[in-house]
Amino acid sequence: MSLRLTKFQRQLCNVLQEGLPIRWRPFAQIAKVINSDEMQVLQQIGQLKDHGIIRRICALTNYRALGMTGTLVAAHVPVESLAEVAEAINSLENVSHNYRRNHYYNLWFTLQAETPAQIEVVLTNLSGRFDIDFHSLPAKRVFKLDVRFDAIEDRSQKSVLCPLSSVLCSLSSVQKLILSKLQDDLELVEEPFAFLCGEGLAKQNVLRIIKELIDKSVIRRIAAVVDHHKLGFVANVLFACEVPQERIIQAGQRLARFGMVSHCYERGTFENWPYNLFAMMHGRSMGQIQRVINKFVKAEKIDSFQLLPTAAELKKQPVKHKLL
Repeated sequence: MSLRLTKFQRQLCNVLQEGLPIRWRPFAQIAKVINSDEMQVLQQIGQLKDHGIIRRICALTNYRALGMTGTLVAAHVPVESLAEVAEAINSLENVSHNYRRNHYYNLWFTLQAETPAQIEVVLTNLSGRFDIDFHSLPAKRVFKLDVRFDAIEDRSQKSVLCPLSSVLCSLSSVQKLILSKLQDDLELVEEPFAFLCGEGLAKQNVLRIIKELIDKSVIRRIAAVVDHHKLGFVANVLFACEVPQERIIQAGQRLARFGMVSHCYERGTFENWPYNLFAMMHGRSMGQIQRVINKFVKAEKIDSFQLLPTAAELKKQPVKHKLL
């Protein structure tokens, strides 16, 4: 169940997901936007964090611009082995998300590495250890990867299409230092970027470097990550469908435009899994999600698809990139 929030708290959740202003006192600027004061904004954010509605406020990084590669991995794990396998996967530093889903392929996780070969090594080792096939589904196209859960309106999310650069960015040692520190949860203080000063870095230099990292698309934004379940988005489904290659771009772009879609990719396939278009959907009910799916498959003449509802969130923690 979603928690009972005040109108002000809901407004604050929305504003914080959009991203902090890159100013020395960003919460004061946010207070002006929502007709409040800096102290109240900080106090209310603290309450939202205490209730677990805001998980953290940090830099949302684009790992592709850092030269990393990633994949989605699917596996059929016997029920009696699920706990052991999930624990082993969760212990991997380069795994950010791990979910149990209601499907034959019941374990799905995301894995990052410097090269595809390194990903293969990790999956080969897991397969040998547990005698389980781990299927890699690397992204071929990204149609959507950016979401803000709307805490005010009775709808899914704001639909925000933000193509991410996959071009490797060259960073200076100072930029790497700043980025490394911004991966952690920001302290709720009037000057949250002050801890970045020192070692010859003055205020104006810190803000300039943060803006450079955003301009390079290394940082998407510095924003709040919310617990969508606690905002009322209790229905969550991974939707996968089979689309002819000549129609994949059209279908992907249309699927990405739905507000309840947070992630949308063209992915690789494997034997007996022909589904190449994936979307993660979040709604306030399964009926809400089903209506969107029905509309999409009818419009795009999709005959073959799978629904993989979320049964349990086993891990959700951003990968900390070691830059120094």
